[in-house]
Amino acid sequence: MTIQYRQNRKRPPKVVNRTKRKGKETSSAEKAKQGSASNGFYYSFLTVILLLCLIQITVSAVLNISKIISYKAKIIQITKTRDAAKTLNEQLQDNIKNFSNVTGLEAIARNNLKMSGEDEVLVIINSPKEVKEEKPKLIGLRKHD
Repeated sequence: MTIQYRQNRKRPPKVVNRTKRKGKETSSAEKAKQGSASNGFYYSFLTVILLLCLIQITVSAVLNISKIISYKAKIIQITKTRDAAKTLNEQLQDNIKNFSNVTGLEAIARNNLKMSGEDEVLVIINSPKEVKEEKPKLIGLRKHD
C-alpha cells in the first residue's frame, strides 16, 4: 500500500530558470554584484545632491545674516535722520511763533535786510577787508645770465 500511495501522489513540476543573457545564465552572485554596484552609484549620487543642498543652505544663511546687519545699520541711520528732522521741525515751529510777532519781524528786518524803523537812522560801517600779499611762486631752478 505504501508503494501505491507514493506512486499516485502528484509531484510538483520542477522549476527551471530559463532566463539567459547572451547565452549565459546569471547566477545569484552576479545579480548581487549588479545590485550592489547600482546601489553604490545611487547612494553616491544622493550624497552629492545632499552636499550641494547643504552648501546652498550655508551660503543663503550667510547672505541673510549680512543683509540683516546692513538693514540694522540703515535703520539706525534713518532713525538718526528722523530725530534730526524732528528737532529741526520743532525749531522752525518755534521760529514761526517768534516771528509772527511784530518784534520778531523787526529783528529780521534789522539784522538780515538792513532796514530801520520810522524814527531811526541806519548807519552801516563796512570794515576794510584784509588784502593778502601774494608771494611769488618758486618755479624750479632759475638760470642766471
